[in-house]
Amino acid sequence: MEAPTLTQLRYAVAVADQGHFGRAASQCGVSQPALSAQIKQLEDRLGTPVFERTSRRVSLTSRGRDVIEHARRVLRETDELVAVARGETEPLTGSLHMGVIPTVAPYVLPALLPEVRERHPRLRLFLREDQTARLVEQLRGDRLDVLLLALPLKEPGIVEMPVFRDPFVFAAPPGHPLSSGGEIQTRDLDGAEVLLLEEGHCLRDHALDVCKDRGAVEALATRATSLGTLVQMVANGIGMTLLPSIAVGVEARDPAGFVVREFTEPKPYRTIGLAWRQSAVDVRDYRLLAGILAGIVSTAFPDATILLGTDG
Repeated sequence: MEAPTLTQLRYAVAVADQGHFGRAASQCGVSQPALSAQIKQLEDRLGTPVFERTSRRVSLTSRGRDVIEHARRVLRETDELVAVARGETEPLTGSLHMGVIPTVAPYVLPALLPEVRERHPRLRLFLREDQTARLVEQLRGDRLDVLLLALPLKEPGIVEMPVFRDPFVFAAPPGHPLSSGGEIQTRDLDGAEVLLLEEGHCLRDHALDVCKDRGAVEALATRATSLGTLVQMVANGIGMTLLPSIAVGVEARDPAGFVVREFTEPKPYRTIGLAWRQSAVDVRDYRLLAGILAGIVSTAFPDATILLGTDG
């Protein structure tokens, strides 16, 4: 039996990720007929169908799931082989698949991506925004190379690099008992009901820890699906919340909508950084990326505390 080619494996993984031949062809930069022909050759060489095709969708067969899992591993090891060969002279080149949590992506990426693109134009950066648990699963499954998220994860086999501390701020509608004054103390939260994100968001867990430490409780009547929704709930008088400081510039555009107060020292915070597989060979690239991130954050978010030196 003739072995499948790396191109065929890449096309198959693209179809599995996109769930659509047309979108996969666009991602791979080929025509749909060319991609479909390669997938057909792949299935012929393997002697088993990889995909179930209907008029509405494309899905993996039971054996196809195993094929794609092994294909990801083969492609990852191939990319790592190339990285080892060129690594001493060309950092941050080729493809890099990065996962980012929703409470970081819209606030950090607009500044980070142009900087990375300018410094390393040969890098092809693919992004996936999702909640922490699913990102970790994709990292373990070789579908992602590095994660940008809140730490610690405390996951075996995963290396963590803290980059900065993102302090929380207090947000409340005008007229709230805690809406007036300068800085607020965390002890002022004692007995307060705090609006939080729904289950699955790590920001919810961090904010909940702050609440428990200071005697605050979750407002159980409603939960938000995103920070944007949470802000709208506060602006419309539903209640108060804790926001990460990196989100204030984007989410608090209307100063009349709600009041933002900073906490006195020691401020509650979450730690943001990178994570990757312990077996990864591109560690130098990830450390370089962390340095770029630190430099961006130190300029764009003066309230953040940098936990490592920038890359200069």
